[in-house]
Amino acid sequence: MSVPPNAGGTPQLPLALRYPPEQRLESYIGAPEGALGQLRGLALNPGVDWIYLEGPAGSGKTHLGLGVCAEADGAGRRAAYLPLRAARGRLREALEAQEADVVALDGLEAIAGDRDDEVALFDFHNRMRAAGASVLYLATAAPQALPLVLPDLRSRLGQCTRIALHPLDDEGRRAVLRDRARRRGLVLEEAAIDWLLTRTGRDMGRLLGLLERIDRASLAAQRRVTVPFLRGLLDAG
Repeated sequence: MSVPPNAGGTPQLPLALRYPPEQRLESYIGAPEGALGQLRGLALNPGVDWIYLEGPAGSGKTHLGLGVCAEADGAGRRAAYLPLRAARGRLREALEAQEADVVALDGLEAIAGDRDDEVALFDFHNRMRAAGASVLYLATAAPQALPLVLPDLRSRLGQCTRIALHPLDDEGRRAVLRDRARRRGLVLEEAAIDWLLTRTGRDMGRLLGLLERIDRASLAAQRRVTVPFLRGLLDAG
């Protein structure tokens, strides 16, 4: 859970330490037309429509949630990111600790069906509305497709502006890998990218985790990232 800047009198952490520098709105690839502008507006401007961002696993919801928080934080607005799976069963306590201007709640599906958590989220929604704060909801499915037990919560979520993300195609995956590699200063040959997509699957979370491992191994070995290098790395476990 992100803590609002200077909460409890603690020093403010540098932006890059709170929100990963590679997860910014401008570095997201494949966003629906106009979506990044809407998310930036939520981050920067009080009073704009709240957003409900839906998409399957691996579509980049967490990237965008953290990007919104980083954008808000950089503009001097207090921001907080809360993964709801980590707060399941004690959501009221976690939400009552939030005093931010912009809050990203990631993984609504994790608390769907738990009445106490849903009531806590409903109360939080109303409190943040009254305070003039901004909320970004992130979920794997639309409000009507989640197994919510509280009709009033479903209704509130349905009033948000909705943005739907879709899984990247292979060219989109290649573009993400190229971009992340470039930001790391890592030269990733096209043949190596093709080999990764063919041999290791197409889940972006797994691919980006593997890219971090490749970067470390390449630095340690002082070698270019080629197909033989990748084959040896993965064969070694």
